[in-house]
Amino acid sequence: MRENSILEMRGIYKGFAGVQALQNVDFTLCKGEIHALMGENGAGKSTLIKVLTGVYPKDAGEIYLNSHSGAVQIRSPQDAQRLGISTVYQEISLCPNLSVAENIFLARTKGKTISWKTMNQKAGALLDSLGIAVKPTQQLGSCSIAVQQMVAIARAVDMECSVLILDEPTSSLDESEVEKLFLLMRQLKARGVGIIFVTHFLDQVYEVCDKITVLRDGTLVGEYEIAELPRVKLVAKMLGKELDDMADIKNDIPVYHKDAAAPVYEAEGIWSIEGIQPFDFHINRGEVNGFTGLLGSGRSECVRTIFGADKVMGGSVRMDGKPVTIRKPMDAMKHGIAYLAEDRKRDGIVGELSVRDNIILALQVKTGFFKPFSKAKATKFAEEYIKLLDIKTASVHTPIQSLSGGNQQKVILARWLLTKPKYLILDEPTRGIDVGTKVDIQKLVLKLASEGMSVTFISSETDEMLRTCSRLIVMRDRKVVGELSGAELTQSAIMNTIAGGEKE
Repeated sequence: MRENSILEMRGIYKGFAGVQALQNVDFTLCKGEIHALMGENGAGKSTLIKVLTGVYPKDAGEIYLNSHSGAVQIRSPQDAQRLGISTVYQEISLCPNLSVAENIFLARTKGKTISWKTMNQKAGALLDSLGIAVKPTQQLGSCSIAVQQMVAIARAVDMECSVLILDEPTSSLDESEVEKLFLLMRQLKARGVGIIFVTHFLDQVYEVCDKITVLRDGTLVGEYEIAELPRVKLVAKMLGKELDDMADIKNDIPVYHKDAAAPVYEAEGIWSIEGIQPFDFHINRGEVNGFTGLLGSGRSECVRTIFGADKVMGGSVRMDGKPVTIRKPMDAMKHGIAYLAEDRKRDGIVGELSVRDNIILALQVKTGFFKPFSKAKATKFAEEYIKLLDIKTASVHTPIQSLSGGNQQKVILARWLLTKPKYLILDEPTRGIDVGTKVDIQKLVLKLASEGMSVTFISSETDEMLRTCSRLIVMRDRKVVGELSGAELTQSAIMNTIAGGEKE
């Protein structure tokens, strides 16, 4: 093992049903170090953590801890805990109906006799030593999410962990709560605890971390000292784009540019319960614009706010220049807004229903279930859009769950097009589908815009955004940090804006 290292993972492989999630990945954590594990969705971060904590068995590779002379076997989360590896997840896994002290000592007093007084005293001393301002007798569920996170960390520390994994611990915290968490992390660092910090927030990585390991598509990109990796280079490594290969993408699909006109939709200072910063936004008739940024930057939260899918907390909205109120999806639909959600499995398809019934669903909701369509009319609607979008299905009666992912996506797109929207929001419409279908959807978006429809398009693939959008709103850490259009629409400009305007 390296000098001063407390954990080394060497040559880790892990596959699922023919898909290689991790390929020959190395990771090293040193004593008293805060080490960021970075990568986009599907990079392998979660899989590596689950291998380390015994949730998944590794297919190949070795794991070493400085407290053991040879490689260790971690077959379960209990094995990981016994070896001094503890994890605090984004979703708190403690018991909100129990006290803080009870949660700290939960499942650790089996066969032992311990008085409530002693337990509360020990918990109080631990909390004081870590600077966590909460009474040991307080019910955990009455504490803020930040305090619950810290109690989970205190529990891990009291179990004498040498490796602490924090998996997206700040995603539900405000700025003051994040600062308190960082203070605790620095205290643990001073005690010699090695911390693996999994996050999507670039600013937080550069504020609190010592090193960064970047994964991409299940492989190791590299390990870097924080001082030696400018943010723009980190973004490049995560996205897989080299800074010397940033030429504009040339494509035979023309981007539609609509002459300046009154906006179809305008918002000022809108924000939702999901924690994005208040933002202004507009889209003109026939325009294709998009929200871009790293995963977790707030792209989806912005469009969910526009559609009213998340609880709107403030701001004002105008449609065609007139003030309107959009607080829920039905409000948005009545004003001609349609929204294809990012997760088609959870928020899109109704698997047990037929292709026909999935296509007519949004229009039926808009019209009202007390005015049902006849079977003949529903079938006519479905057949029209099956032909228009070239949906591969045996018939209109085929259950949608039996279709391929790309054809399911086309069905959901057909659902919203049937409502004849003036403004269409597409969140990751091409994720997980074949290249041919991706191009079909991109061409359709540009065709719809050429006919006057306004479209907001979100994709994790910046190449796709550049091919499709004439204006991009750039997000970082849940706030709008820039807007690009015209000659500014390049890979390098996007990455520099995401990184905070840094230049090489």
